[in-house]
Amino acid sequence: MAHPEPGSGPTVRRILLGYQLRKLREAKGITRADAGYKIRGSESKISRLELGRVGFKLRDVEDLLSLYGVTDPAQREPLITLAKESNKAGWWQQYGDALPNWFQSYVGLEEAATRIRTYEAQFVPGLLQTEDYARSVILGGTRRDADSEAENRVAVRMHRQRRILEHRGVKLWAIVDEAAVRRPVGHEQVLKRQLERLVEFCDHPNITLQIIPFSVGAHAAEAGSFTILRYPEYDLADVVYLEQLTGALYLDKSDDVDAYTMAMERLSVAAEPPNQTPKMLADMIADL
Repeated sequence: MAHPEPGSGPTVRRILLGYQLRKLREAKGITRADAGYKIRGSESKISRLELGRVGFKLRDVEDLLSLYGVTDPAQREPLITLAKESNKAGWWQQYGDALPNWFQSYVGLEEAATRIRTYEAQFVPGLLQTEDYARSVILGGTRRDADSEAENRVAVRMHRQRRILEHRGVKLWAIVDEAAVRRPVGHEQVLKRQLERLVEFCDHPNITLQIIPFSVGAHAAEAGSFTILRYPEYDLADVVYLEQLTGALYLDKSDDVDAYTMAMERLSVAAEPPNQTPKMLADMIADL
């Protein structure tokens, strides 16, 4: 049985438990409909449980394990423990109202992913921002000082970034428009330090950064920024995340995921190769 990495939140545990339950169900040749009937639910409920999209009731997990023939306490207890841990609050929930509910869902999904591919058209991707740059973006160009809510959002962004830096098994591939990295954010020193930080990220073994130069013109991402989350360890479908002003879309149907994956592939070809990124950034720093 696989185990979540240290510090993983409840979403990781829900996904891992759902994955294990699906494997057990399939090994017994039991349909989702029959499993749903066993726990007084439906086929769609089993599907949501196996995808880690909803929380687990301990009674449901115990009933499913019995249905799947898992009676040995040594096999049952780790899964029951996972169920208990999956219902605990995520680390991000300590920041309360600073994060809207729809974004809290994304943070959990991102934490579970081990492959993150993102295209950003307007700003440096959040996972690569410095604290000062993130603060300037969050304040949106206003002249007001950062309040506790803004500082909490910065703290969440830095926590997400640390996971990328501390866990070599997590891969980030970011493709950014030249306009996004040249856009003045904060005062000149804020942008300069941000660009210098991006140069440092280029040396990080599990980060790939590409820039699409102005010379490319129109390209494959005319619809705007998006992120693709991948979960190879859990044999789950990729999730495409599209952020909006007051909410977000999560796409996991194969046709949608394939379309965005193809767009990402075309963007990677349109962008300058990763080994050219440090030079492009150095030129931008020199232009400041």
